[in-house]
Amino acid sequence: MDDSLAAARRWYAEDLRCRAPVLRNFHLIDAFAAVPRERFVGPGPWRIIAHPSEPFLSPDDDPRWLYHDVLVTIDASRDLNNGQPSFWARNLEHLDLVRGERVLQVGAGTGYYSAVLAEIVGAAGHVTAVEIDPVLASQARANLADWPQVDVVSGDGRAVDAGEFDVVIVFAGSTHPSRQWLDRLAEGGRLLMPMTNESRWGFLLRVIRHGDGFAACSIGGVGIYPCAGGRDEEAGKRLHAALESLSPGRVPIHALHVGDPAPQDAARVWYHAPGFWLERQPAETDATAPEV
Repeated sequence: MDDSLAAARRWYAEDLRCRAPVLRNFHLIDAFAAVPRERFVGPGPWRIIAHPSEPFLSPDDDPRWLYHDVLVTIDASRDLNNGQPSFWARNLEHLDLVRGERVLQVGAGTGYYSAVLAEIVGAAGHVTAVEIDPVLASQARANLADWPQVDVVSGDGRAVDAGEFDVVIVFAGSTHPSRQWLDRLAEGGRLLMPMTNESRWGFLLRVIRHGDGFAACSIGGVGIYPCAGGRDEEAGKRLHAALESLSPGRVPIHALHVGDPAPQDAARVWYHAPGFWLERQPAETDATAPEV
């Protein structure tokens, strides 16, 4: 590999350390430095989005254009891109991934972040990368040939059953989690998913399994492409209303429950959607709720 390209990739990874920021899991930095982004975004020149209102075409096909904290278009007609590296680096930091863990990735696209996940969990770990678009799934499978710890599945990520996982990470927005994601989380397992309304905006829900219960919190806001099969119209309206009533940066929740809330739970419900509900943070702790 061209030493200058390797240096550009390392610079990019170190830049993400500050932008995300990455403060605990330094395997993330090495993972971003190891994965060649150019393999996953098609041949250049590339449509690069450093600012949403001013995308530009790179003047040539030098891969160094890709080693910045920018979006790279995969399919402009569908508004599909290779996601913002600092955004996903921050999200991965909140999952505390370690070597040897089993990961379910929903919405693999062309496989770039599947490769990053594979580098983090290492050869002893495993990534099941699910992509509903068969063309993208085929591209991801070819792109990921050098990572044997990744299996690419073409199908519905809300329905694929590939056993127990330590981590489920979802790359598209839903109004509610799949029950299967929750059922397949191992003890101490983590789920990270965008909870979004009809306008594609919402928050990032992080869930941690403790026995039969699930601790829950928001780790920040998000605007993202919708998840096929993951949307309920009425729930989307409720989520929109719940978020509109909040002070900026706060989602006052502390637990996730499966099933529908009982009448006696009404005062505890912050938001509910098909098959689950989020419990409101107790009033006495609202004032000290962490900012997101």
